[in-house]
Amino acid sequence: MNSKRKYSLSTLFVAALLAIALAGCSSQASTSTPPPSPTTSAEAPAAATETPAKDDTQYPIVIKHALGEAVIESKPERVVTIQWANHDVALALGVVPVGFSAANYGVQDDSGLLPWTAAKLKDLNVTDPNIFQDTDGLDFEAISDTNPDVILAAYSGITPEDYETLSQIAPVVAYQSKPWATTWREQVLFSAEGMGMKAEGEQLIKDTEALIKEEASKYPQMQGKKVVWVNFSAKDMSKLHLYTPADPRGAFLVELGMEYPESVTSQITDPSAYSLSLSAENAEALNDADIIIGYGDESLYEAVKADSLLGKIPAIQRGSVVFIGNGTPLAASGNPNPLSIAYTMDEYLALIGGAIDKLDE
Repeated sequence: MNSKRKYSLSTLFVAALLAIALAGCSSQASTSTPPPSPTTSAEAPAAATETPAKDDTQYPIVIKHALGEAVIESKPERVVTIQWANHDVALALGVVPVGFSAANYGVQDDSGLLPWTAAKLKDLNVTDPNIFQDTDGLDFEAISDTNPDVILAAYSGITPEDYETLSQIAPVVAYQSKPWATTWREQVLFSAEGMGMKAEGEQLIKDTEALIKEEASKYPQMQGKKVVWVNFSAKDMSKLHLYTPADPRGAFLVELGMEYPESVTSQITDPSAYSLSLSAENAEALNDADIIIGYGDESLYEAVKADSLLGKIPAIQRGSVVFIGNGTPLAASGNPNPLSIAYTMDEYLALIGGAIDKLDE
């Protein structure tokens, strides 16, 4: 196992200052939550699998990513995950992180846990998980105190400065291309590889794909339909915020058998960008959408429908929309992972199917 690297708060503070100096004018934005829009407990049990499998992983493992590379010398026994949902992948593989970030979007109580996370922890007999509060930035001292062997951040928005500081604690598995642009498959694959569980991760992907295929088959009307994820704002109807097919939300819609209209994809200049902004004057780009999905409620829909420009969008006129309550578990599951997919699939597909059915009304 890796030799433990545990640092005092002062050491980490100095490391953070050095990292900031090195990073200079980096333009990457740091945020602890994925773009839509935690109380520290006793230490959780060391990572353990539900059903130990034969481990034929060859070490060291080297995982290259957008911020560098993670070199993992031996099987990690103490796994830490940070920012959004990376802990769900570990839990889905039967590994209990010794620390993980609280979910700060979609949680309906003070637990810092989304319902599928809480359910899995219960299945694994974990009653007192070690949860980091990092809404205002990563808690490097709390992370260091867990004495991790690896830090999983495959789906995150960590900056080069964050990465430099975290790397002083343990190898970090960061995102592959850009912040918040990791698909659920990539999240599983790279997190599993970082835990020395590549084969188990590949099986989890296959199992999840089978579930998606089975559930999607119940809604054949989805196949080939044009869809766009759009976020409207009642405070400013002059702008539209779209999630592209590169974003996990958009990618999942494509996986369900739908597709983005060419009128939207032609507006995307960077294929790896997770979002796209349009002015209301260009709302006709949405005219080819059979359905529109976004965060919001009935009052927002009525406001959009009454707008002189946005109200002309055909999907808005006929009500072929799925507005998901902002801050709800279903809204949080828009950034999918195996646990959230299994937990919310029925509800999500029923809403989409209902929106598509309005095409024939």
